[in-house]
Amino acid sequence: MGLSRKKAMEGFKTLASVDEALGELLRRVTHRPEVVERPIEDALAHVAAEDVTSPTDFPPFDRSAVDGYAVIASDTLGASLTNPVVLAVKYQVDPGTDPGRLEPLRHGEAAVIFTGAPLPPGADAVVMAEDAIVQGDRVFVTRQVSPYQNVSRRGEDFTKGKPVIRRGQIVRPWHIGALASLGIAKIKVYRPVRVAIISTGDEVVDLPPEGGLPGPGKIINSTKPLLKALLRLDFFEPIDLGTVPDDADRISSLIREGLGKADAVITTGGTSIGAKDLVAEAVARVGEVVFNGVRMRPGKPTGAGVAGGKPIFMLSGFPVAALAGYMAFVRPTLRHMTGTPEDPAPVVRGKITRRVANVAGVRTYLRVRVIAGKDGYLVEPLAITASGVLSTLTDANGLLVIPENVEGYDEGDEVEVVLIGPPLEAY
Repeated sequence: MGLSRKKAMEGFKTLASVDEALGELLRRVTHRPEVVERPIEDALAHVAAEDVTSPTDFPPFDRSAVDGYAVIASDTLGASLTNPVVLAVKYQVDPGTDPGRLEPLRHGEAAVIFTGAPLPPGADAVVMAEDAIVQGDRVFVTRQVSPYQNVSRRGEDFTKGKPVIRRGQIVRPWHIGALASLGIAKIKVYRPVRVAIISTGDEVVDLPPEGGLPGPGKIINSTKPLLKALLRLDFFEPIDLGTVPDDADRISSLIREGLGKADAVITTGGTSIGAKDLVAEAVARVGEVVFNGVRMRPGKPTGAGVAGGKPIFMLSGFPVAALAGYMAFVRPTLRHMTGTPEDPAPVVRGKITRRVANVAGVRTYLRVRVIAGKDGYLVEPLAITASGVLSTLTDANGLLVIPENVEGYDEGDEVEVVLIGPPLEAY
């Protein structure tokens, strides 16, 4: 059950685990972005909205994989430099030739053939040009070939009905090449997931276009640019709805606007339990609060709600905590909306350089520095807390996710780290 407005504002008396909170959220998110048909070259980085299968076998015929001579493989048995097999050259086959117009080869015959050209009827192998010597209308084969050697078989790449791309997959350049080879010019994809971002806080100001520092008592919003960049990197489309003071009426009004323009809404700031933390109340006015507070660090104040089947993410105003909330909830939920599986994370294993403690029942996102040593990787912890200190990210090249059931690691323990940058070389 979602939380009532009253309960949502009671603070963090009962915190959900990350997995419990995400599971509950995913069950309630029913909205899907619009499906559109796009030319394949305009579909790059979009998510396929349906399975696309091959309409035919590809290649559509047996074809040569090399320049050489089409032959009947059994004719070349025993061929060598000292004992070449002599075949009569019947004709030449160029790429683009209609295979239906070629005369069948008979035993003792060969055909000059080029890469990509159709294999003549009767032939079942190709001798590479460097393994043959031509004298007039005869070819001396100096190396034996086996059936279908140097031949690209019909349907070797795609058989009729084989999936080219499945629903939920992100369209990559190789998908576009495969679709083009099969004569498929358009596919149905989801319109990129649109995400409205609303920043809250009396003290928060957006970075001016010309740059510069803010006035006394104000801070430049670094969390929103970070989130917009993360969304673009994951092929989502951010919509910036600006920054609003700590006012529940104005926040709820902007959330309604965001729900009208986008598939999801992210708010930053105002998610804790102070007098100025009004976002959960604003979300409760618009929809239903699913959870408010999670057993994770950084990012304990993270929350989420749902309105009309669309997710509303309540992230911390601190950039590092917002990143943790994005990784734990935003990315998997937005991908759930299009049925897109998570990409496998680049991970390495290494030995941690000092002891790190974890709070029982809490999932921790520890920023670390990964160093490539002569005996393997070393993992140097940087920060567990300090959720507003961006240098703990810029100095890091990895994240060590400590599960809820792990109390910590001792110096020298081997751990698995998600890379966010290349490992450093040991000095």
